[in-house]
Amino acid sequence: MEYMALWLFATVFLLLLSGYPVAFTLAGTALLFAGIGSYTGTFDSAFLEALPNRLFGIMMNQTLIAVPLFVFMGIMLERSRIAENLLDTMAMLFGSKRGGIGISVMLVGMLLAASTGIVGATVVTMGLLSLPTMLKRGYDPRIATGAICASGTLGQIIPPSIILVLLGDVLSSAYQQAQLDMGIFSPETLSVGDLFVGALLPGLMLVGLYISYLVLVTFIKPDAMPALPELDTDTRRNLKLQVLQELIPPLTLIFVVLGSIIGGVATPTEAAAVGAVGAMLLAISRQQFSLQILRDVMQNTTRVSSMVFMILIGASIFSLVFRGFEGDELIQAFLSDLPGGTYGALLLVMLIMFLLGFVLDFIEITFVIVPIVGPVLLSMGIDPIWLGILIAINLQTSFLTPPFGFALFYLRGVAPDSIKTTDIYRGVMPFILIQVIALGLIAYWPEIATWLPRSIIN
Repeated sequence: MEYMALWLFATVFLLLLSGYPVAFTLAGTALLFAGIGSYTGTFDSAFLEALPNRLFGIMMNQTLIAVPLFVFMGIMLERSRIAENLLDTMAMLFGSKRGGIGISVMLVGMLLAASTGIVGATVVTMGLLSLPTMLKRGYDPRIATGAICASGTLGQIIPPSIILVLLGDVLSSAYQQAQLDMGIFSPETLSVGDLFVGALLPGLMLVGLYISYLVLVTFIKPDAMPALPELDTDTRRNLKLQVLQELIPPLTLIFVVLGSIIGGVATPTEAAAVGAVGAMLLAISRQQFSLQILRDVMQNTTRVSSMVFMILIGASIFSLVFRGFEGDELIQAFLSDLPGGTYGALLLVMLIMFLLGFVLDFIEITFVIVPIVGPVLLSMGIDPIWLGILIAINLQTSFLTPPFGFALFYLRGVAPDSIKTTDIYRGVMPFILIQVIALGLIAYWPEIATWLPRSIIN
């Protein structure tokens, strides 16, 4: 019975693979094991008495209010056709250079990631908008699909990402618990804003590495990324004005949202509210706003937010039962005894999360796995911002990796039949290598993730 926690985890994992709804799988399996444990005397039902306080804490959590607001902002921006107009304009601007459309896809993907923070939405949008154009212009299908998948996963790391909001909230609780376990009764705090700031340099570094690879391809295999015909002088002059018109509004909105968080003017929740209102104003200014669109956006926002919070409630029940079976102590003892000490434990956790990323969504991993291993790793002295960025980029890599990467499935669903699945797999391989290089650089130099937050705090 001392391994009931492991049996609980294994059962949940198998049921999740069966496709049963995540929230009900977590809660139902945990309650079933709690009943078995109470009957056999291996579980103290007093742990479940803490559940009302957990649920009340979720409802009163100011940080989590940012989730539906950022979701609303992203969906509204998607409906205002910002990505479509911006991609068309930038493709015309850079298209006369080899690889210009590919670079445009990366830049627009970066802006879309910063605007929506939803991987699936970004990959599908970029796939529908840019893939037909790239293929029509003679781009190698592998280069085209690889660039789209890679740009779509930038929503994992570039703030204001919904994923970073959730991860920041979970890591904040884990960091406080780790300090209390270490006997520190005036614990330091970790905010979502700290994680946003820490993700800026790694996110921009990834974009730079992606674009550098595309530029390199234009020299090695110029036929794989052909240029568009040169535009005449008048068209180029008008095009520059059009670029400013398409680029300034979303950049201003992103700057206001991120700048207010980084400058300490607003909390992530307040900034998310500003972003939601700004997205509506942007849609109105582009005449892409109506009551029907607002209704659709609100319904989609409610659907996504309800899914997130239901999973969070199920994960809270699972976490309580897991701790009731002393699973946290079992994990701590296991990780502490690994060869290599702290870095050995970190490497194993990252490997496990990478593999789980094949079958579980980021939300599930954030709410189920991070609360279990987070306090253990943080009590070993690992910087919470560094750990959060490593987790985000690690799972971003997992979502790109064949044969189970989520980004690959999203693109496969909207790609034409002429695109082979093997083309998509081969196309993402160089970007996976770039991800691994970036992950290695951040692991070796934690300052890439921690320097900017520490400088702002100081």
